[in-house]
Amino acid sequence: MGFAQDIGIDLGTATVLVHVKGKGIVLKEPSVLAIDRDANEVLAVGEEARKMLGRTPGNIVAIRPLKDGVISDYEKTEIMLKHFINKVSKSKLSKIFKPNIMICVPCGATEVERRAVKNAAEKAGANRPFLIDEPIAAAIGAGIDVSKPRGSMIVDIGGGTTDIAIISFDGMVVRSSIKTAGDVFDEAIVRYMRRKHNMFIGDRTAEDIKVNIGCVYPRPNDISMDIRGRNLLSGLPRSITVASSEIMEALEEPVGVIVDAVMKVLEKTPPELSADISDRGIIMTGGGSLIYGIDKLIQERTGINVIVADNAVSCVALGIGKVLSSMSKAERKLYDTEI
Repeated sequence: MGFAQDIGIDLGTATVLVHVKGKGIVLKEPSVLAIDRDANEVLAVGEEARKMLGRTPGNIVAIRPLKDGVISDYEKTEIMLKHFINKVSKSKLSKIFKPNIMICVPCGATEVERRAVKNAAEKAGANRPFLIDEPIAAAIGAGIDVSKPRGSMIVDIGGGTTDIAIISFDGMVVRSSIKTAGDVFDEAIVRYMRRKHNMFIGDRTAEDIKVNIGCVYPRPNDISMDIRGRNLLSGLPRSITVASSEIMEALEEPVGVIVDAVMKVLEKTPPELSADISDRGIIMTGGGSLIYGIDKLIQERTGINVIVADNAVSCVALGIGKVLSSMSKAERKLYDTEI
């Protein structure tokens, strides 16, 4: 479309991925800003801000401008978007021709929340901002042809939300968006360590535990890792060894919420599409789908084959890129005016 650059953004609660037409995914950074509270000034964005977490004076705090997949701090989201857009738009032409930007939103986002995302993108420098529902983008990124009149089921577990949808003929027939996802997993691990070991750990440590030894289904062999935190009784630093079976216990409740949500969507699915899903299976995307055994657990509960997509973390960004790159002028107009 002229000289305007096409950019797709997976604006996640935990991570931002940016896809540029012709280049693929060019940026993947935490959706975090480091703020000087005294001066009310943004000191760092993304990976640079993440490195400052827990290692700075009290006046410097890290904030996430998105919560549960939607904007919680409009001004900081605009700053973050502008930073990432400038980072990937380095050509001279990009300074003259503003980019066309497509951003994903949770399928349960309200009209007000969708408008906030569009406005933030416009203020951050978008020529024309487009929105796409997360399950649609995830399905396309996973290689599913959503234009066919046959049922496909997507379970996308991100940082702030889990989006579940039955997709057919370019639309969502049944959908659900719940605020139980990767961040809630981390919180559950922090609470477990406090309750079981009288130990306080930070969010970064909880995430490391989740990624390295986290599981929601019994592993063939229990694995463990050494972690460090603060003893709540003495207030002194402490190291302990934690087993994966303990983390399975810690995550039992939040994972149960996700499995129940999957079951409810299946219960509302029309019989013809249910037959398609039984044949084709359930596709899982998002970083949360990589935790050990979540596919096995859902398969056991539903009796339906569950497949974790290739490049699960990148599916949404890849899908956004594919849609924006292939959209006709008429389709661009449709996405542009859908809210």
